[in-house]
Amino acid sequence: MSRRGAPPDPNQLALFDGAAPSATPDVPTANGPVRDAMEDDAAIDAVTIDSVLAPATFRHPQGDREVELQGHVVGYAFKRARRRSIGFIVGPEGLSVNAPKWVSLHDVELALQGKGGWILRKLREQHERAQRLQAAKVDWCDGTTIPFLGDTAIIVLDPRTTGAVLHTDATTLPGVPHLTLHVGLPHTAGAAQIRDAVQSWLQRQARRVFEERCQLYTQRLGVRYTRLTLSSAQTRWGSASADGSIRLNWRLIHFALPTIDYVVAHELAHLREMNHSPRFWDVVRSVLPDYEQHRGTLKDGVVPVFD
Repeated sequence: MSRRGAPPDPNQLALFDGAAPSATPDVPTANGPVRDAMEDDAAIDAVTIDSVLAPATFRHPQGDREVELQGHVVGYAFKRARRRSIGFIVGPEGLSVNAPKWVSLHDVELALQGKGGWILRKLREQHERAQRLQAAKVDWCDGTTIPFLGDTAIIVLDPRTTGAVLHTDATTLPGVPHLTLHVGLPHTAGAAQIRDAVQSWLQRQARRVFEERCQLYTQRLGVRYTRLTLSSAQTRWGSASADGSIRLNWRLIHFALPTIDYVVAHELAHLREMNHSPRFWDVVRSVLPDYEQHRGTLKDGVVPVFD
């Protein structure tokens, strides 16, 4: 998927995973040929879509028009724009449609019907992601849980503790978290205090783990990085610059170590190949033969929402 914005720095490559809206670059209209770079709708089985998405109504908050697509009512935000073709964007709020002034509403309707399967699939994906994000919101209180290195840690407010200390209990029952993070705060601490203390601890752990993994994979790849910094980016898990600088998102600390290793190896591999060519992926594969599995975990995972 693509996002409009400032052009990327040619000296920096980034690994991203985020909730960017899905956009179709262009669709054909009855008034002339235009480029169509969207994925093939023939691969989308309408029966499959209907089987997982019961008839529903999707409405954009700024929606001023609606259309029925395969039995589902879709309210969308419509805008005339200086462009050569009809563009669709499915984001967290719903469907937006931008069309040139010379394209009739009838042609817009035909384009919507033609791409109905793609639109419904993306709306469903956005709806499911919103549900996962809602479930990922942390209720900052004594006894809440957070993912840590692919495991689950229970937050324990413990005024006897200085800072934050992780305890491991190997005697817990199967399915019960065996990690407890004792945070040196009173039981009357507010949500913001707890969040800040836990986030500070997680960031310290992230730097420690990332430095260890970078040292390991620089040796395996035969490269050398000049600097490691933590990032809080919303859509990037990591990036590498031509000067040897590596940036890693501290929220990777929520994932299991093999997933962290994939991002570390990915960015360090750019110090040998500043591109995403087959040669680059061969470099990644040389140290992580099963990197595609961990790449998928990274794409599908949802990290806790701290705010």
